[in-house]
Amino acid sequence: MTDNAKTAIESLADLTPLEIVKQLDQNIIGQSKAKRSVAIALRNHYRRRQLEEELQAEITPKNIIMIGPTGVGKTEIARRLAKLARAPFIKIEATKFTEVGYVGRDVDSIARDLVQASYHMVEAEQKQAVEAKAKIATEEAILQILLPGGSEEGLEKMRQRLEAGKLENSIIEIEVKDDRPRSGVIIPGMEEMGMNLQDMLSNVVPKKKLRRKTTVKEARKALQAEEAEKLIDYDEVAREAVYRAENQGIVFIDEIDKIASSDNMKGGGDVSGEGVQRDLLPVVEGTQVKTRYGPVKTDHVLFIAAGAFSVAKPSDLIPELQGRFPIRVELEELSASDFQRILTQTQHSLTMQYQELLKVDGTEISFDESGIVAIAEYAEKVNQEIEDIGARRLHTILETVLEDLSFATDLGKVLINKEFVEKKLDEIVEDEDLSRYVL
Repeated sequence: MTDNAKTAIESLADLTPLEIVKQLDQNIIGQSKAKRSVAIALRNHYRRRQLEEELQAEITPKNIIMIGPTGVGKTEIARRLAKLARAPFIKIEATKFTEVGYVGRDVDSIARDLVQASYHMVEAEQKQAVEAKAKIATEEAILQILLPGGSEEGLEKMRQRLEAGKLENSIIEIEVKDDRPRSGVIIPGMEEMGMNLQDMLSNVVPKKKLRRKTTVKEARKALQAEEAEKLIDYDEVAREAVYRAENQGIVFIDEIDKIASSDNMKGGGDVSGEGVQRDLLPVVEGTQVKTRYGPVKTDHVLFIAAGAFSVAKPSDLIPELQGRFPIRVELEELSASDFQRILTQTQHSLTMQYQELLKVDGTEISFDESGIVAIAEYAEKVNQEIEDIGARRLHTILETVLEDLSFATDLGKVLINKEFVEKKLDEIVEDEDLSRYVL
């Protein structure tokens, strides 16, 4: 285990299940059962890594199936959980995969995508860690370009001007790597590994250098990125990326109900049904997958599956796959009171987002309690009468309510109250064919 990996694990020590739920409550309203389940699963990730290695290998994650209609928070719970834990995270849709032997994505790409996400996460952390050193090296490089071979006194004066920001718009010529996209040669069988001939040769044939003229301000960005790359051990990044993917990775499998079948597919094979379930099984159980960063084991990856299960039931999944998802949580449909809390109590709430957006163009909107209540009640009504899309309905309702304000500019202060909302929505909601409207 690397030092950075140890630091990442130690940072989870204070994330008790109670604290995890508190953090999730800031962005997700309700669904306490689901929050408790994922909080325990995440904490067990941490607990396992405190044990002896021999025992660690024996303890497998308790994967979760979330059952509930769209828009009630299934994806958001998983995404926020991963962000909270600084864990590699990917969301996939079960319907995007096909059975081995058919054209389409194979389930092994789950492991490859997860380690790729882990790699980007570790690389970003490493760049942040060397940012100060890269910045110093960049300033020195710019000084040498501005005053090549200058005296110590001359360089010091130039440094003072540079630090004071007086040279930001000065034009200089820099030499940077040619990162322009090229049409790589794809080798059959390697596209799923995210590899092509250009990748294979990148370490053998160095990239060409380009000379271009730009401002000091823009040059600093390009040069600092290159200086940071020089300071990073990318072999170490790859090793840690694999470790984190294997031990902290979270995979959210959406629409798993779409590959379940109530008739067990007695009529024959289904390239995106039972066959996919059987292909998915070893990945969830634990297998080793080759990736561009090395082999990755999925034995201790936490899988969170989700689906509406309005037609099929969890018991329609093949028994072996059911056994790999021992924890089942039913999420509740959202009510008008839930919508009110979503609009007012969540961090970066929708109402706050619209207030900040419109403020840019000189329109200051505010929502009083009656306006919030009206929006929530309309959202609940439309969900009941057309199709329940959960909290996503708030987006469509607010877009309609604020359409005229969003189109205009410099309207000053505008109060969004019950009368304002009703004036915009009454005629639409009272229409017998609501489906004609984008609500």
